Amino acid sequence: GGTIKPGQLDGNDLTVVSVFEAVGQFGAGTIDQNQLINIEQNACPGFGSCGGMFTANTMSSAFEALGMSLPYSSTMANEDKDKEISTWQSAKALLNMIEKNILPRDIMTREAFENAIAVVMAVGGSTNAVLHLLAIAHSAGVQLCIDDFEVIRKKVPVFCDMKPSGKYVAIDLHHSGGIPQVMKMMLNSGLLHGDCLTVTGKIIAENLKDVPDQPREDQDVILPMDRPKSTEGHLVILRGNLCPEGAVAKVLGVKTQNFTGPARVFNSEEECLDAILDDRIQEGDTVVIRFEGPKGGPGMREMLAPTSAIVGKGLGDKVALITDGRFSGGTYGIVVGHIAPEAQLGGVLALIKDNDTINIDIEHNQLNVQLSDEELEQRRKAFIAPEIKYKTGVLAKYAKLVGSACKGAVTD
Repeated sequence: GGTIKPGQLDGNDLTVVSVFEAVGQFGAGTIDQNQLINIEQNACPGFGSCGGMFTANTMSSAFEALGMSLPYSSTMANEDKDKEISTWQSAKALLNMIEKNILPRDIMTREAFENAIAVVMAVGGSTNAVLHLLAIAHSAGVQLCIDDFEVIRKKVPVFCDMKPSGKYVAIDLHHSGGIPQVMKMMLNSGLLHGDCLTVTGKIIAENLKDVPDQPREDQDVILPMDRPKSTEGHLVILRGNLCPEGAVAKVLGVKTQNFTGPARVFNSEEECLDAILDDRIQEGDTVVIRFEGPKGGPGMREMLAPTSAIVGKGLGDKVALITDGRFSGGTYGIVVGHIAPEAQLGGVLALIKDNDTINIDIEHNQLNVQLSDEELEQRRKAFIAPEIKYKTGVLAKYAKLVGSACKGAVTD
């Protein structure tokens, strides 16, 4: 475990997402091949998970908030001595839990999941946290639904300035006080349940007892809670005729709260990426990538290559992208994923045609295609689902068993 340290080039921090965006920049002609190669060669200087508040670091932060990992462990660099020491301490904590018969389900309560969601919002974490926390709660026997994320996000500001939309990477957060500092500020503001048990054998309030009330003044990774990046959480749950079961929008750093544009429809990630790199996507378009959901994929791939290419082309705040697939934690821009029902099941996403008008209304939590119910019904009658891509093997079994993204895409 542990995060990678940032790459360095010309005094700037690089992450793996820098490479994907550089591909788009190269395609747009804003950098040359030598610059692209330099970024590729310097982005990942060592071992560890992707460096920003992308999916791996989001989930490690969520697990620390959930009480399932030791304080400070989630933001340590893989190559640092701290991580080696933390590994030894984790083994010691596990033995203590065995001796005291502390079980995971004693820790992973409804209140603990609420803490995890709140911390994901505070640090500007990945959309994948919605999918993963729903699935983990399902396995733990905890009642949690997609709408709980919307309730919690309304209460929690984003007050950590983290990539992809911010300036800093996970190791910077660690040096500024880590997740315990974030949690102490939230606890003092009434945004966490302090009585939840953790793997230390102590409750959260006890773990945070000696953490300062405020971070050091010589850092700007963790911002004052009264001057946050956003006054509300950034993972917005949408409804509407395109997603009656729900969808997830990531809005941190997005300039517009309402986007309307003509659909540009693609039936796979690869088709879409080719169109972006060939300059067939224009300002104002709404890119639709479908049949990439849990069943349609199968497996719900992340759309990092297309979204990064859009940003690299200079269209990050000028083009929207919606999909029944997932996003990388490194994705930012006007993006909506996890659309349910997915296209493979005949969801409205499957019925969209090029030039249909799509509206994303963040303020009112709506995602709609501007078509009448009658028109949608006519198209639904003509819809024939494509065959699942795999007939045998693990992916064929998965496609048969997997459920909706709005419930965590679980298989039981």
